[in-house]
Amino acid sequence: MRFDIITLLPELFAPLLASGVTRRAYASGQVDVRLWNPRAYAEGHYRRVDDRPFGGGPGMVLLAEPLARCLAAIRAGRGEPRAGQAPLVLFSPIGEPLRHRLVQRWSASAGAILLCGRYEGVDQRFIDAHVGLQISLGDFVLSGGEIAAMALLDAVARLQPGVLNDQDSHQLDSFHPALDGLLDCPHYTRPQTWAGQSVPAALLSGNHAQIERWRREQRLAVTARHRPELIDAARQAARLSAADEAFLAQLGGG
Repeated sequence: MRFDIITLLPELFAPLLASGVTRRAYASGQVDVRLWNPRAYAEGHYRRVDDRPFGGGPGMVLLAEPLARCLAAIRAGRGEPRAGQAPLVLFSPIGEPLRHRLVQRWSASAGAILLCGRYEGVDQRFIDAHVGLQISLGDFVLSGGEIAAMALLDAVARLQPGVLNDQDSHQLDSFHPALDGLLDCPHYTRPQTWAGQSVPAALLSGNHAQIERWRREQRLAVTARHRPELIDAARQAARLSAADEAFLAQLGGG
């Protein structure tokens, strides 16, 4: 899996690639990350990559030509057949929200080329000619696409075999199909009592069926309280049992 990152600030990625448990994915080459600065493909003494927008207004716009040259170099380096080229992804407010389903799809792919915008945006002609997919982290605006690119890389890297200490741990993450798309339950560790609060009795029972039912009910309760639309989605997909529905009814969420 290879991700080529087009960014004016490649230095921002160094800590991500060298820190935390996901560094295993990058160090092993499971997730091959290559950084490309479009300034290297700009002309003139100042290697200019931006200019004022036509029609006036604040800010600057990334030039199409340096981006096109950078993209051509990446595609040449990847050596892909034209019919099987990696998609060029732009992080943008109009893009598809980055959800677990999309991350899972990327985690099983051959990778992509990620374009990190800056300033007021990218010349629309470049987007129209080359961008195949746009992705958004949410309804807010960042200074650039680098943080969004890091979020995608981290989410994808942790799903690669051997990256996490416990290979099955990601299956208990919030939104995972193994949890029927629900949020995860609360977690507790030692000491048994802290600041006057004790660990829930069910977790100390040693009864695995009781523990699993407690966790299921907590997932239902947390999801119903904070993300009720996920309950609706699980219900529509027939993922809720009669016991789940009875518990939700007791909460007033059924």
